[in-house]
Amino acid sequence: MTARLFTPVSLREVRLRNRVVIPPMCQYSAKGGIAGDYHLVHYGRFALGGAGLVILEATAVVPEGRITHGDLGIWSDVHGQALARIAAFLKAQGAVAGLQLAHAGRKASMQRPWEGNGPLSADEIARGEAPWPIVAPSAIPLDEGWLMPAELTPADLDGLTAAFVAAARRAHEAGFEVIELHAAHGYLLHTFLSPLTNRRADSFGGERAGRMRFPLGVARALRQAWPAEKPLFVRVSAVDGLEGGLSLDDTLAFAGELRALGIDVLDCSSGGLAGSATAARIRRDYGFQVGFAEAVKRETGLSTMAVGLIVDPRQAEAIVAEGRADLVAVGREALADPNWAVRASRALDAAEKPGFAAWPEQAGWWLERRERDIARLGPWRPA
Repeated sequence: MTARLFTPVSLREVRLRNRVVIPPMCQYSAKGGIAGDYHLVHYGRFALGGAGLVILEATAVVPEGRITHGDLGIWSDVHGQALARIAAFLKAQGAVAGLQLAHAGRKASMQRPWEGNGPLSADEIARGEAPWPIVAPSAIPLDEGWLMPAELTPADLDGLTAAFVAAARRAHEAGFEVIELHAAHGYLLHTFLSPLTNRRADSFGGERAGRMRFPLGVARALRQAWPAEKPLFVRVSAVDGLEGGLSLDDTLAFAGELRALGIDVLDCSSGGLAGSATAARIRRDYGFQVGFAEAVKRETGLSTMAVGLIVDPRQAEAIVAEGRADLVAVGREALADPNWAVRASRALDAAEKPGFAAWPEQAGWWLERRERDIARLGPWRPA
C-alpha cells in the first residue's frame, strides 16, 4: 500500500508531489530585504531533498514590518525579482514554491536571535542597524525595555491591507504557487486576534468578532487578489497558552470564517505572543501541536497542516493516514537533514521506483553504487 504521506495532493489547481512541507523558518540573512545566494542554496536543498512544498520564511510586506534588519521583504518589484529565481529553481526540482507574507507588528525592529533576540542594542546601532518606529493594534510593548508601538488607525489598516495585496501580486509575478498569511507567533495579525494585545475600543477590538475583523479583512483581500487557481494558507497560533489569551475555541471560530472566505489550509502552530516567536506555552512533546490541526479539521472541515516536533517518517505517516491533518510540516528536522523527505519515502517503502530513484538523478546513481558496496561489506566496525 502506498504511504499516504507520499500520495500527491491537489490544492485548487496546484499539485504537490507529496504531503511533506518545509514551513517558514526565518534565516535573518537578507540585505535590505533582498534575497541572495544564501537563500537560493538554503531553500533549493529542500527541493532537491524531495519536499512537496517549500514555504519561504516570513517576508515583510512593508519595510517597517520586518522582525530584524535581516528579514526578507517583498515591498518592491526589485524584491520580487530576487525571489523569482528561488521560485523557479524550486519548481524545476519538482517542488511547489510558497511564500509567507508577514508584518511583525510590535515584534519589529529587534535583534536577530543569535545576537540576543531582544531590543536592538548599541552594538547593532553602531553598525548601522538602527531601530525604526513600530505599530500594533494597541500601544502595548512586548515587555519592559522594548519599543512602544503606535496604535494603528483605521486609515493605517487600509494601507496595510493594500500592502499585503501588492505583495501577493508580486509573489504571483515571481512564480510562487502558494502564499501563506502569517497570523501567528505574536506578530501583527496575531496581536489583533488575542485579547491580551488588542485593547482597542473601536470596531477592530473588543469581543471576538471585532478582534477578527482586520485579520479577516486582510485574508479576504488576499483571496480576491490571489489567482483563483492557487491555494492560500493562513498560519495561526491556535492557543496563546496564557491566562486570558487566545483559546482553541477562538481559533475554531476564526478557522470557520476563513473557510467561508475561501482559505484552503490552516497551518496550526501555537504560542509566541510574549517572548520569542517559537516560545511554546504548552508542553513540548513529539507532535505537540498536531491536536490543534486535528481539531480544526474535524470541527470546521478546513484542511490543515500539522507542525511541531514531527521527526520520524512513521510519525508523519500516521498523522495523515489517520486523517488528523492533510499536510505535515517538517521544519527543524529538515534543517538537520535537508533530504528528510526522500529518506522518509525510502523508509516507508513509498518510492515509485526502488533504490535511490527518488533522489535527484545527479546523486541517485552515486548512491546506488555506494549501497551495493555497503551491502557487500556489511556494517562498518572499528579495526
